[in-house]
Amino acid sequence: MNESADRSIAAFATRHHGIFPAAHAVAAGLTRDQRDTRVRLGRWEVLHPGIYRIAGAPESWRAQLLAACWAAHSLAAASHRSAAELWDLPGRTTDHLEVICRRKRRALVGGLVVHESKLLRSEDLEEVDGIPVTTVEQTLLGLAAVVSSTVVEMAIDRALHRKLTTRERLDEFVNVKGARGRNGIGVLRGLVRQLDPLAGVPESAMETRLKQLLRRHGLPAPVFQYVVRHHGQFVARVDAAYPELRVAIEYDSYEHHVGRLAIVRDNDRRNVLRDIDWDLVTFTASDIAHDGGPALRALQKARSTAYGAAGAV
Repeated sequence: MNESADRSIAAFATRHHGIFPAAHAVAAGLTRDQRDTRVRLGRWEVLHPGIYRIAGAPESWRAQLLAACWAAHSLAAASHRSAAELWDLPGRTTDHLEVICRRKRRALVGGLVVHESKLLRSEDLEEVDGIPVTTVEQTLLGLAAVVSSTVVEMAIDRALHRKLTTRERLDEFVNVKGARGRNGIGVLRGLVRQLDPLAGVPESAMETRLKQLLRRHGLPAPVFQYVVRHHGQFVARVDAAYPELRVAIEYDSYEHHVGRLAIVRDNDRRNVLRDIDWDLVTFTASDIAHDGGPALRALQKARSTAYGAAGAV
């Protein structure tokens, strides 16, 4: 039965979510008849023509996604929302399989979302967990074509915070892709152009939503993850701030701000900031869900007061 070939194939499949292509079986020395025999005996399962799973291997979403990429028989990769899942970015989902390839094949259509792009290049692809996937920049472009700009902005901030990309790389990417009329490029270009290199990067999706909320109400973007110092000494790191006005902003998430120790810690920080003439405004999930709520009014008042104290118009 060619045990050597079976060991080679099993080792390959172990590294690739339990699946392998016919090409690997051929390279291991198995003929078509030998491959068909293994399928007939139930040792292998056919996922797509020429794509097999070792019987008993876990049936995972990632295995199905990899099989779909291999079944394209051309340059192909996980893309859009599936790529966001692999990169762990907002907009991700495992509700379906989403791939991009140079040429759509009829065999791929069933049960999949397939995007065809004759402009797809090898430079647009990387690999995550053994699965070909669009680069972070290409993934953001894909998201911009299928989800709201609000979610795309969250994904951009998340990618920047995790250092998966940079503003410079994003700017270069939209300049290269923009001339080719790609779906989503207008949305992505607009979001990249409004990135402020001096404002820092939101650390969470809720901080991005806070940034979006302030923008809707005509307020400038604050500096995110700002370190407050007094006479050169560290005082606190706040979620966001308007340093020139000495106004700090915090997002009060339930999981990080409950319990006696958390309450004492937060109160101590508020008191320290107050002692050095900083105003602290706290937003909750409820405030953000209700278009700012009382926290937005408190922030507007704090900014107005600070401007007045500085003699600003």
